[in-house]
Amino acid sequence: MASMKIYRKYLTTAALIWAACFTFFFFVYMLVLRPQRGSKKQVENKLTEKKQMYESALKATQKETRIQLNEQIERLRNRLGDFVIDFEDSANLTFDISQIAGEEKLASFSVKSRDSSKVSAIPDCNYICENHIDVSFAALFPQFATFLNALERHRPVLFVDKFTVSSGRGDSSPQANVNLVVFVRKRQDS
Repeated sequence: MASMKIYRKYLTTAALIWAACFTFFFFVYMLVLRPQRGSKKQVENKLTEKKQMYESALKATQKETRIQLNEQIERLRNRLGDFVIDFEDSANLTFDISQIAGEEKLASFSVKSRDSSKVSAIPDCNYICENHIDVSFAALFPQFATFLNALERHRPVLFVDKFTVSSGRGDSSPQANVNLVVFVRKRQDS
């Protein structure tokens, strides 16, 4: 019986030591090893991202890929030219609009830039801005529609921001006022 008490005492002591060690290692795991698991996952994600960047850079150094990218850039620049005009060329727009109006034989035609020296900034845009142009003329609806169509087919595109049409008096044609917007490439300070 005495030996049983000794065994029980040793078993209780061993169980307490095991419980204390288990608790200690559990806290060590939670405080040290588990956060490292999250860090390891982040490092693996960064490594995967860097590998993708490396593969893209490696691919970009290949001659065929460079040629394809340069062709794509050139296509995009040409496409941009359909919608954006250089700042230096923006002064010629009133002449282009006058020519279109002459072709459509519009009466009482006038065109003016709102402020020829300034262009309106577009929020959060670093490379292009807006230029506003006011056009007024007298025309019947078919002439009006044909003129607007010609303006929007112009390169670069002249966007119709808004327009108003007031009825003509007597035999005169209705008077139209059209506000146009064109995108202008900003001057890049060198």
